Amino acid sequence: MEGSLTVEGTGPVTPAARERGAAPPAREGRPPGAPGGLVLGIETSCDETAAAVVAGGTRLLSNVVASQVEVHRRFGGVVPEIASRRHVEALLPVVRQALDDAGLELKDLDAVAVTQGPGLVGALLVGIAGAKALAYASGLPLVAVNHIEGHLYANRLEHPELEPPFLCLIASGGHTELLEVPAWGAYRRLGRTRDDAAGEAIDKIGRVLGLPYPAGAEMDRLAREGDPSAFPFPRALRGEGFDFSFSGLKTAALNEIRRLQARGPLPVADLAASFQEAVVGVLAEKALAAARAVGAGRIALAGGVAANSRLRELLAEAAAAEGRVLYVPRPAFCTDNAAMIAAAGWVRWQRGERAGLDLNAAPALSLEDPPGDAG
Repeated sequence: MEGSLTVEGTGPVTPAARERGAAPPAREGRPPGAPGGLVLGIETSCDETAAAVVAGGTRLLSNVVASQVEVHRRFGGVVPEIASRRHVEALLPVVRQALDDAGLELKDLDAVAVTQGPGLVGALLVGIAGAKALAYASGLPLVAVNHIEGHLYANRLEHPELEPPFLCLIASGGHTELLEVPAWGAYRRLGRTRDDAAGEAIDKIGRVLGLPYPAGAEMDRLAREGDPSAFPFPRALRGEGFDFSFSGLKTAALNEIRRLQARGPLPVADLAASFQEAVVGVLAEKALAAARAVGAGRIALAGGVAANSRLRELLAEAAAAEGRVLYVPRPAFCTDNAAMIAAAGWVRWQRGERAGLDLNAAPALSLEDPPGDAG
């Protein structure tokens, strides 16, 4: 079965005797030395079926991701219906593997955290249905998590010493936002994209250049071989607050590509380098400007585009020059994963936040919307 994950030994979930949301009793079989607060995270917002176990909000015990990239590559992007069906096939084996890798059973956990949104509604519903079933069968509390918030918490997994206040740039295929984080769970949006997300623009131009989906990693590699100053692509909204806009840049790149195609072979490496430089240059420039505006001495980078080597390089150099500290998660924590959902869910579980079994998917969920509403 192409694109799915098979794990042997997946068995039925045994119901627990306690009520959902009750304080967990003393456990048997917990790994020696494991701190309290074991949270299973589930993530199915797009095309990655993921489950992970995190202890104490920062200690990763397992992290399993079943990718659908090969399935969707032939279409040049994610097909929502196919993504949902693949989630149905992979979810329980992925959860079982995450528990096995952590050396735990469902009864050893303290909570189940799941992405409520934003994302593809069908994909979200699969993860939520699975999380609700596990919570109901085991008596564990259910915690809803915002996917964007989850990306931010990837930095807490990678850098447990990171504490608010700090500034966070979240850039991915679906989101581009600048957030001031005065405390965990509290956010003030300083800027966001007005049209395309940064990763979305990269994927679209990458497809036109003939790069395989998803185009981010290949454009990053190819750009190292090209001249970033070969084509002076526009950078919108420079000096105009902290919002982003990539639609004009995308149109300019498309027009340039069509013009060059009429003349002969495309200088793909130069086009990739120039387009990437325009995207990450604006991201870095506005992140630093926002940090100056709010007096943030710490900057965190998150989301799929955070794996881009040129963006990391630009931000690291600029932050160091101004005496600011940059926090960046490892590439595996930049893309969609359940470890970040478990980490965010641990904080909400500690606060006593609980979602009901009427929890619904919220495909347009904003950070201003408290997760856990029925939707």
